[in-house]
Amino acid sequence: MRVTEKGQVTIPKEIRDRLGIKPGSNVEFVVADKGVMLVKNGDATDAFEDFDAWARSVEGTFDTNGMTADNYIDWLRGPRDDLDRH
Repeated sequence: MRVTEKGQVTIPKEIRDRLGIKPGSNVEFVVADKGVMLVKNGDATDAFEDFDAWARSVEGTFDTNGMTADNYIDWLRGPRDDLDRH
């Protein structure tokens, strides 16, 4: 996303629709050490803690059938036609 001269960004439609953000809606930007989170209607108090709790709850639940992370990413992306395979 590009920031305008006035410091504005456009929230993508998919995100606005998912969060129910309409003209006049209130949102907050919550700053953390590693980034910023957009939160609808001032629900910012526990937003990062809720996300962190969810991340901890699903930790270790993803099975790659023994593939390394690199192998899994290669499998997920599929063949790359832009690489010279000589």
